[in-house]
Amino acid sequence: MIRDNSSENQAELVADVCRFLRERHPQSVSLPELGARFHISPYHLQRIFKRATGISPREYGANLRLENFKANIRGGERITDAIFDAGYSSSSRLYEQSDAKLGMTPSAYRKGGAGMTIFYSAVPCPLGFLLVAVTERGICKLSLGDGPATLTADLEAEFDRAERIPDDEGVGYWVQRIIAYLEGWQPNLNLPLDLRATAFQLKVWGELQAIPVGETRSYSEVAAAIGQPTASRAVANACARNPVALVIPCHRIIRADKRLGGYRWGIERKRAILERERQYQQQATPNGESDS
Repeated sequence: MIRDNSSENQAELVADVCRFLRERHPQSVSLPELGARFHISPYHLQRIFKRATGISPREYGANLRLENFKANIRGGERITDAIFDAGYSSSSRLYEQSDAKLGMTPSAYRKGGAGMTIFYSAVPCPLGFLLVAVTERGICKLSLGDGPATLTADLEAEFDRAERIPDDEGVGYWVQRIIAYLEGWQPNLNLPLDLRATAFQLKVWGELQAIPVGETRSYSEVAAAIGQPTASRAVANACARNPVALVIPCHRIIRADKRLGGYRWGIERKRAILERERQYQQQATPNGESDS
């Protein structure tokens, strides 16, 4: 068991995990199993392991299988026998894992997150329930809803081929920051993201993040701000496709007539978020006066 978070103990943990994976080879070991074996959150285990080795425990195991396959082939074993002796369930698994990529590549996203590991947590929040899903790079999905079952089903549908691991402890830091924001203690959500989008969507989302807390913009104002004044409808579509509620604040976009318009996670939540942000802005301004 790791007693503290020092570099020495982290290095010892990584060495122990590598040793354990080599001993268990060719049998595969999941991240939750490793977390239970070494008494650490799967998310934290993966972060420490990847920081030290440059790859995840899953990829380390895949490398063991691939090297074993190559050694068996060099030793004269038949390809079919070498595939199964190395721990692959089929030849397709060999080709799939030997060409694995790190992170959420566009092709991985199109394939439902194939090859990705996503850690997630679904918890109560001031607006119902909150789901936060993260990869090693950052938040890949943040959604609001009425219950955890619906939110996790939506995550599964979007990333149906990813390895999805519930990890309340490991994702707890992200969850705490977001709930603090919803409760008015955290003024902004400058959090790392792991997203795949078109250049236009990224441009729109970047402009949304530049809108100050407590303020709103119309679709046409955002279109003008990104240098494409006739692209109001495209801006609206980019807002509708925002996968990370709150961090990319599409709730700050309203109609030109000042009505709230639509909101992917419910119009009442949009109204509540904007009201909380206005209250925060008033509290942050001396004597409650406007800056204008």
